Amino acid sequence: MGMDIQFRSMTLNDIDAVLQVERASFTTPWSREAFYNELVHNRYAKYIVMVHRGRVIGYGGMWVVIDEAHITNVAVLPEFRGKKLGEALMRKLMETAKQLGAVTMTLEVRVSNHVAQSLYRKLGFRNGGIRRQYYPDNLEDALVMWVNLS
Repeated sequence: MGMDIQFRSMTLNDIDAVLQVERASFTTPWSREAFYNELVHNRYAKYIVMVHRGRVIGYGGMWVVIDEAHITNVAVLPEFRGKKLGEALMRKLMETAKQLGAVTMTLEVRVSNHVAQSLYRKLGFRNGGIRRQYYPDNLEDALVMWVNLS
């Protein structure tokens, strides 16, 4: 990696920066209200920002319910991709989930997103099934993946 990167919990002050990452990364980005609700009202939600030289360049979120963590979002700004930062972010989420008592982690990924699938497999994730027409923008299927964190 070789870059000066810090991880910290996301706060309400990070929403604008996270929205920039979100909009640069997804065709159907989450809204400001969605992030606000996750941070303020969802006691299961845990969001982490990845910071480089004071700038939020990526973030990840998950819900941890009892012993299962479910990744809600993971994104890195386009100009910082290809530098193993997504992997570092996922490893941080996995480590945090374990600290919060999770023993398994799940996520959905577009069936066409082979780059992300390859990263998740490198981290030990396995295919768990298909969610048909999961993505609202083009009705693409989602591949469900899971990993045992122990």
